[in-house]
Amino acid sequence: MSSPDPTPPRVVSVVGATAAGKSDLAVALARTLGGEVINTDSMQLYRGMDIGTAKLTLAEREGVPHHLLDVWDVTEAASVAEYQRLARAEMDRLLAAGRTPVLVGGSGLYVRAAIDEMEFPGTDPAVRARLEAELAEHGSGALHVRLAVLDPGAAEAILPSNGRRIVRALEVIEITGQPFTANLPGHTAVYEAVQIGVQVPRPELDRRIELRVDRMWQAGLLDEVRELEKAGLRGGRTASRALGYQQVLGYFAGDCTEDEARAETVRATRRFARRQESWFRRDDRIHWLERPAGADPLVLLDRALELVRG
Repeated sequence: MSSPDPTPPRVVSVVGATAAGKSDLAVALARTLGGEVINTDSMQLYRGMDIGTAKLTLAEREGVPHHLLDVWDVTEAASVAEYQRLARAEMDRLLAAGRTPVLVGGSGLYVRAAIDEMEFPGTDPAVRARLEAELAEHGSGALHVRLAVLDPGAAEAILPSNGRRIVRALEVIEITGQPFTANLPGHTAVYEAVQIGVQVPRPELDRRIELRVDRMWQAGLLDEVRELEKAGLRGGRTASRALGYQQVLGYFAGDCTEDEARAETVRATRRFARRQESWFRRDDRIHWLERPAGADPLVLLDRALELVRG
């Protein structure tokens, strides 16, 4: 690893759409600044979900320590509150040691939970049970339609297939009497942070997503899902809905062909990328750096370092 940078450590967050090239930039920043990487991708928190989440290999991490990867079993439901606790413990530890925490990932709510003021409304077991029963009976699409009426902003941010998050949003609305988005944090930071967005032109991003999905198939995504299915993936309320995994599980169940699963993974990932961009664009603290096709990664690094060094 390169020698530590003299810049005083503060939190750096690298965000953007899936397949934009965030992870490589985060590793380069951490190497240059003498820092370590903290994951803010909700699905990379799951053990064994490596190929389908594009988790960096040990070689690709270039000796930079990475934290909050492989935290949960695929049977566990994701918890933003638990993630917040884990992320802040890592950030505090690194800052106290004079090292730069470099957050990287495309899960907007997890990024906000890490760096901004954010408290979580309680839960009501009776309300939750009723909504989960409706989800089982009517499916996530019907509940998403209801959410769109009650809170259009939340419906835009949550995928129609993500029944767990839809149930949680409807639960919060019922408990608090306010829109779910009203309970999200304002842009009030707990940590001084430089937020860097990696932007790729839409046609190039679409191409990169298709190429990434092809590479996942070639790397053995189907075998990975088969092994995770043995470990309980199909019953995992969060992990089973992950892009690629949900489609492959559908193929295994006979709901579609393998080619249809692959094509739907591309389409769903492109839709998700647009939702990510829409979410992050609402935060005017993010400094956007465009990454054109074929651009030298070092140019992007130099521009990012200018922002960090201020």
